[in-house]
Amino acid sequence: MTYFYIICILACVSDEIWGLLSAKNLSDTHFQADYARVSGLSRKRLALIGFLLLLELGLGATTIEAAEKAVAAEPTGRITIAGTHFTVGTNRIWINGANTPWHVWNEFGGKFDSVWWDNHFQKLHENGINATRVWISCNGETGINIDPAGHVQGCTPEFWTNLDSLLEIAARRRVYIDATILSFDHFSYTHANYMRWRRMLLNETNIDSMVTNYVVPFVVRYRANPWLWSIDLCNEPDWIHEQERCGKMDWGPFQVYVAKAAAAIHAHSHVLVTVGITMGAKYLARPPGTNIFADATLQALAHAEPGARLDFYSPHYYDWEKPIGGNPFYMSPSDYPISPGKPIVIGECPAKGTAQHSITADYKGAFNHGWQGVMGWTSNGVDRNGSLENLAPATRTIYSEHPDLVFPKTPVVKIAN
Repeated sequence: MTYFYIICILACVSDEIWGLLSAKNLSDTHFQADYARVSGLSRKRLALIGFLLLLELGLGATTIEAAEKAVAAEPTGRITIAGTHFTVGTNRIWINGANTPWHVWNEFGGKFDSVWWDNHFQKLHENGINATRVWISCNGETGINIDPAGHVQGCTPEFWTNLDSLLEIAARRRVYIDATILSFDHFSYTHANYMRWRRMLLNETNIDSMVTNYVVPFVVRYRANPWLWSIDLCNEPDWIHEQERCGKMDWGPFQVYVAKAAAAIHAHSHVLVTVGITMGAKYLARPPGTNIFADATLQALAHAEPGARLDFYSPHYYDWEKPIGGNPFYMSPSDYPISPGKPIVIGECPAKGTAQHSITADYKGAFNHGWQGVMGWTSNGVDRNGSLENLAPATRTIYSEHPDLVFPKTPVVKIAN
């Protein structure tokens, strides 16, 4: 029987080891991460075989149960939170990120190009980028059914098919997704159906339809895929509050939406929740300022439901914001006027760098000052703020200096059906 187990061990590891050794370029910058993937999978298989050997020696069925529990305890690959840091399993991860907001405007349920996304995510990974922020809905004109009264009825089959493809690509290319499900653009008078989205936000029953028929189906469908790192409930809602073209609404209805959506996401999944607010120094302010998304504020709007909370803050920063609170890349979170107690990622910044600073200096400054990640705008050059060509020197530098914080050594993640 012993020879049988030796053969099993060799069979378990040979395919992974051969795949690693036959790689096109063993000096590839991600060799260490690939080695971790292989060794993690092999450890799982070896653990089970080891317990089978113990069984042969007479340790019984309880040992098999222990083996299954040991394997189940392995890190899953999902990003979680420990204090003010992000972790994968027991290992810390730093968000060496980007924004890939859209390839084609409103493409989910529209003109989605899976080949483009697959190639682009491969480029992101090759340049040390471990996460990107994607606008799942740009202004609501495609993929989501909302009636004239503002009641969200659900999403089209094409919408879900395209998202299935995106999340499969994310898992294959090992790029975490921060899925932005709404934007101030939905409420802007620049498109035909903007009043439908305003009516959604101004009626609590309609907010419930948004949560029940869009938010919850989204997280339930993909909750087993750890590469769905987080849900960004809205891109830059500041403009809904501040600009006439977006309705210049009071914060109250939007806070109700955030409270209800966050509570529902936490009730149905382990996916993290954030809001990509433009001016963190203004609207996520520490006292004497006001944090409009403080836990106590949101929970008061959701019947004290503890799930009505943001898991991390993701303020944006562009140079015009400097008079509000300073340049965060060269300040610690405790010196920047933003509420403490949660991990903070700079969710947008120009890929070309802030004024008088290179993008590499910005990323290194954020890392050294205690921010938990940076996501440059953008990886695919949707506007004049830059592209991967500008961003790559920064992300490659962070990866080369801190490889284990960018791609923590974790086993292969198997996606449940």
